Amino acid sequence: MDHSLEILKAIVQAGREHQAGPPLSEVEIFQDWSDRPETWDRRDGSCTRRELLARYLLVNAVLDQGPDTEGVRLLLTRVTNELYRREIRFLHEPHRFFQELGIAIQQIDSVHDAIKHLRAEEWARRNQSQPSKYSLFMENAAQVLGYAVFRWGVPLALPLILVSEASEEERPQALLNYLRTYPSAERMSEQLKSHRRYGLGKAIGDKAAHLYAKWLIHSYPILRDDHNPGWGAFSFEVPFDSNAGRVLWRTGFFLEWADYQDYESWSVVQTGKGKGGTHYIRVTNIREKASQRAQDIPQLWQAYRDIVTHHLRMGRPQKVQIQRIPLALLYMSEIGTPGELDDGLMYIGTQFCFNHDRPECEECPAQNVCRGYQEERSLITWYRT
Repeated sequence: MDHSLEILKAIVQAGREHQAGPPLSEVEIFQDWSDRPETWDRRDGSCTRRELLARYLLVNAVLDQGPDTEGVRLLLTRVTNELYRREIRFLHEPHRFFQELGIAIQQIDSVHDAIKHLRAEEWARRNQSQPSKYSLFMENAAQVLGYAVFRWGVPLALPLILVSEASEEERPQALLNYLRTYPSAERMSEQLKSHRRYGLGKAIGDKAAHLYAKWLIHSYPILRDDHNPGWGAFSFEVPFDSNAGRVLWRTGFFLEWADYQDYESWSVVQTGKGKGGTHYIRVTNIREKASQRAQDIPQLWQAYRDIVTHHLRMGRPQKVQIQRIPLALLYMSEIGTPGELDDGLMYIGTQFCFNHDRPECEECPAQNVCRGYQEERSLITWYRT
């Protein structure tokens, strides 16, 4: 447990120094007030400023599943600015995106080309790839129409439906009112994907849903309530993606809580299925896998139960799920918060711990606690996410 705490401490410190989140101040309609939370409940046309931020961040969370976070955020920023300059106020009035779909597709396509020209060379260098393979459309798709309707349209359809069903008094905050119906940010993120009527389904992954919860609670005080544990700093799981999984595998964190053979049996480690015959780490398969080692530590087991029951509001746990161990360790040690940890994982994973056999370990802020760098280099050279 001590090594895991040292790993988390180093990553949290990096997160405090390098906070991650969409650049709201670069979106022209937010520029005058995005850094003044005390004004967010003011009306801005048909809805409140707080509601506008929640709608924008939802679209961003869905798009953020792409391969280049900085490129995705730049794409959304520039397209939003261009559409608003044309009076297509799609955040205020989501139906306008669908009414002007042809213009939206044109803007997405042209802006994407410009970003590819700007970022492809650097992206290819860091990922040991080719600039021609740079794309933000996901699933290796080349069709702008499908990308626009599925990845942009689905998250915009949620506030569109909620507004149509709300009373006149509730419409200015229809999305926020819906999100607040859940007892915790974790429950909200779960239903954001899975709700039978309002769930985004395959348009949003578990990672993106948790990222959205993180932004609403940690990065921006949109729904955070420090008087309610269900909407406080520990009310959501850390968004596990390939960056987080890579850092936590290479540092040895995951191997503190289960054996290598366990990860193989769970298909978390997929032998020989990574690039160049390396072993592939499928991070999403860690979800709901249990760690008896963690449960055998009384202090950790108690912290885990408190987190799951009172903060995540997911009922009384019967086992320790590995993806929630970081929350319990942070909670019991008071090292930091899940939001700070995710900021650190994102910073290290995108700036140093690249997904190839020559990451920039010498510059990494977690090098002193990294098992792959200090002891077992194969954790770096033989695994990909």
